[in-house]
Amino acid sequence: MGEKKKFRMIDAVLTVICVVFVAEAAAPVAAIGNSQYFWWLFMMIFFLLPYGMISSELGTTYDGGGGLYDWVTKAYGHNMGARASWYYWINFPLWMASLAIICPTMLEVAFGFTCNTVVAVIIELAFIWIVTLIAFTPTADSVWILNGAAAIKVLLAVLVGGLGIYGAIKHGVANPITATNLLPSFDLDSLSFISVIIFNMLGFEVICTMSDSMENPKKQIPQAIIIGGLVIAGIYMFSAFGIGVAIPTEEVSTAAGLIDALMVLTGKTSGIFISVCALLFLLTLFGNMASWSTGVNEVAAYAADNGDMPAVFGKRSEKNGVATGGALMNGIVASIIVLIAPFIPNEDLFWSFFALNLVMFLMAYIPIFPAFLKLRKMDPDTERPYKVPGNDIVIKILAIVPVILIVVALIFTAIPLSFDSETLAATLPITIGAIIFIIIGEIIRIVLHNKAKNDIENK
Repeated sequence: MGEKKKFRMIDAVLTVICVVFVAEAAAPVAAIGNSQYFWWLFMMIFFLLPYGMISSELGTTYDGGGGLYDWVTKAYGHNMGARASWYYWINFPLWMASLAIICPTMLEVAFGFTCNTVVAVIIELAFIWIVTLIAFTPTADSVWILNGAAAIKVLLAVLVGGLGIYGAIKHGVANPITATNLLPSFDLDSLSFISVIIFNMLGFEVICTMSDSMENPKKQIPQAIIIGGLVIAGIYMFSAFGIGVAIPTEEVSTAAGLIDALMVLTGKTSGIFISVCALLFLLTLFGNMASWSTGVNEVAAYAADNGDMPAVFGKRSEKNGVATGGALMNGIVASIIVLIAPFIPNEDLFWSFFALNLVMFLMAYIPIFPAFLKLRKMDPDTERPYKVPGNDIVIKILAIVPVILIVVALIFTAIPLSFDSETLAATLPITIGAIIFIIIGEIIRIVLHNKAKNDIENK
């Protein structure tokens, strides 16, 4: 009798929390101001709910291991599948680089020293390659990392929210809550962060790529998404309240807002408590990367096996079958980014890289929803262990609305809608970076497909 799989229901739920709840993204959302509560509720209803249901149906129906690449390719063919897999993969090293940039700051807070540029880069590279080494192990073997990171994220969120309630009662709030400022804000600065809210709700499909490590994936996946989604919604709102109580909206740091909020709420800028919180926050960054690396690398490897990503992404460990090629490429690309970062004249490098990661990441999700509709139409007889409820009109609305929200978020994040120097300085690097990575992806796609075509003709 084979060994019982290690990935239990509780592990699946905690993995969803670890993947979807992103502690470092709470601060950029807090920069929206009190209207963030409206946007949270709006996105939960019109994005999170349909996205979660659609991911559950696709993930339990088409569980080949390729995740969103598999779904898009089945619906629209290899060209669109190649694009989706490229956008999905390239976001990860960009995200890793943005989190690496936070690490020196967290260590400075924890231990009270100041890093020069050389030391900061060494710390950033250490973060990248520790994450890369973790990615060389199977998900089930590193499940304690995912569970631990999820628990720490919830702890920090509850801590910030709890101290926020205490601070509001004791000292008042930095951003007074009124009926007016709870209404949606449509200024460009606020709308540029709406993409972070959507980003904070993405990741359910990652749990689908872990089905081989589950005891009963067709039951566990929908349950993990529903339970995890409800928990995540609660802790996001609670932590957002704490940051809003502590820090005036215009002063929120996109990189370290959560730790800044703890400092304000406790009245301390140093000491054991702040040091421990900074180190715990740092550990959540490792957890984010560990939980996402499995899904991203598996999708890239699956795409490489089908000729839609370079062959290096298809390389796997002979010992445990882990997609080591993708993990290695993550480390190399992220390292290149942090090595050139000191030469980029930008005051908020974290947001620049993080926003570019957002753009590429959101682009990968656009074809999922129309693919869902097409697969329903072209493949009606396939058994669907979980099926999104509703008639044809409801199903179309559930698929179309998230696409509209993603496109709007992309516009406000990546396209300069004002031509003043400040807006251009903040947005143009994101626009240019996105265009460059799109072009690189198209070149790779064309080269690979031409090679495959020539190989067929020469046989």
